[in-house]
Amino acid sequence: MEHSTPRVVVVTGAGTGIGRATAQAFATCGYAVVAVGRRAAPLVETAVGRPGVTPLTADVTAPDGPGMIVREALARYGRLDMLVNNAGVAGGGPLAELDEDAARRQLETNLLGPIRLAHAALPALTEARGVIVNVTTSVGARASPGSSVYAGGKAALDSLTRSWAVELVPRGIRVVAVAPGAIDTPIGEHSGLSPERRAAVRDWQLAHTPAGRIGRPEDVAWAILRLCEPEADFVTGVVLPVDGGAVVA
Repeated sequence: MEHSTPRVVVVTGAGTGIGRATAQAFATCGYAVVAVGRRAAPLVETAVGRPGVTPLTADVTAPDGPGMIVREALARYGRLDMLVNNAGVAGGGPLAELDEDAARRQLETNLLGPIRLAHAALPALTEARGVIVNVTTSVGARASPGSSVYAGGKAALDSLTRSWAVELVPRGIRVVAVAPGAIDTPIGEHSGLSPERRAAVRDWQLAHTPAGRIGRPEDVAWAILRLCEPEADFVTGVVLPVDGGAVVA
């Protein structure tokens, strides 16, 4: 769907995986996209061949990271219509082997980052009657031994989605979430698990996904894009699984 006056979307974690696919999908549909990530080179790759994508190197966990992201979007485009809180880090390990620093990094990126960025973007989103999309995980809806900090932080983001949806509706802001299942992205490579352990986890995920395949980043990007369209105006507070049926199996 092409827009004569482009609406503006900020996508965090846009250098790889779901974030890259989402930024590119919005750009293909005529949106102006601010693609945010910690590393410049992957963001440049996201923007190749897509003039609607503006790379922005920033860290949502930095003290002024959220404020800078919003200021840059407004300076370039004068408006902000949608915020996709996708940036995330994964990690594993049982409670008995807790790595407090690793747990803190996960919660700062996966939970506090979206909170702080949504707060910074609130005035602009209120003016635009915009949309916040939180990218969580279907793992947050069930037990996740060995990944409890990751699952718990994302489950908290599910709860925030529902609370914000009710709180912000008087401002004209919709708040939704997508909860991906097993998706083919690089996030597992940075989880601290050995290649053998990652392979075992992937085998388990595939065996417990009724659709019979691992998802693609484009599957999640499609859902995010649809939830942001004007036709979804009556949809708010929903956490949409995009997981091939895993959460209900």
